[in-house]
Amino acid sequence: MLAEKVDEIEEKGKATVDIGGRPFTIAKGFIDDLEKHKPEEVAKKLRKAFLILHSPQDTIVGIDNAAKMYAAAIHPKSFISLDGADHLLSKRADSIYVGNMIAAWVEKYLNPNNQKAPLTSKSQVVSKTEQDSYTTEINAGNHHFLADEHEEIGGADLGPSPYELLSSSLAACTSMTLHIYAARKKWDLQEAIVHVAHNKDYAQDCDDCEKSSSKIDHFNRKIELSGNLDDTQRQKLLEIADKCSVHKTLHSEVIVKTKLV
Repeated sequence: MLAEKVDEIEEKGKATVDIGGRPFTIAKGFIDDLEKHKPEEVAKKLRKAFLILHSPQDTIVGIDNAAKMYAAAIHPKSFISLDGADHLLSKRADSIYVGNMIAAWVEKYLNPNNQKAPLTSKSQVVSKTEQDSYTTEINAGNHHFLADEHEEIGGADLGPSPYELLSSSLAACTSMTLHIYAARKKWDLQEAIVHVAHNKDYAQDCDDCEKSSSKIDHFNRKIELSGNLDDTQRQKLLEIADKCSVHKTLHSEVIVKTKLV
């Protein structure tokens, strides 16, 4: 810890400090800056909204440091306990949680004039992907979310992949359609769970394939039905699954017209 190395830093001008399992070289100038600019005093004079995040398992910075900062800060201020996290947020789940919490908390205090222009379009859906990233912003109606690619192909895995979104559409449309039909029939369908897996298989069952190496898309769909349903009702709901609009679209001729704007 830094406190244990202060004497060595004062004597030699610098020292290597282990922080969360990683070595960092701390120079005397850093210690001097801390002495000159007391963090508690800085927090008090900022007079800005203040958010402190600290893990009770943090062995690098103790809770007393976080408590001093929180006590010194002027309202509005908030404290979030990061239970189970380490100092460097080395677990991916912890870092994503912290990022989401900060993003949600800070939104109230951001200056709207400094924010990026919102992603808008006259179309039902609009997406934006920036340079050197697969992470993609999507606005679909009133909803905003991310799509991405998996880490093994260079993505950050911050959202579903395009094919996972397509599979999600099929799964969601199927379960909605089943509930709509069951409600009309007044059947006791309490829950419909739809599992969808997508893959591309060699098109051995394709009569008109020009090349034997051609592949076709396969969506493997499995449906779980919960409720007081007899076998006849279950079989009928299985038939109705093929009637969902996304299923029909996937089996129809689809034309995509593209132009630059």
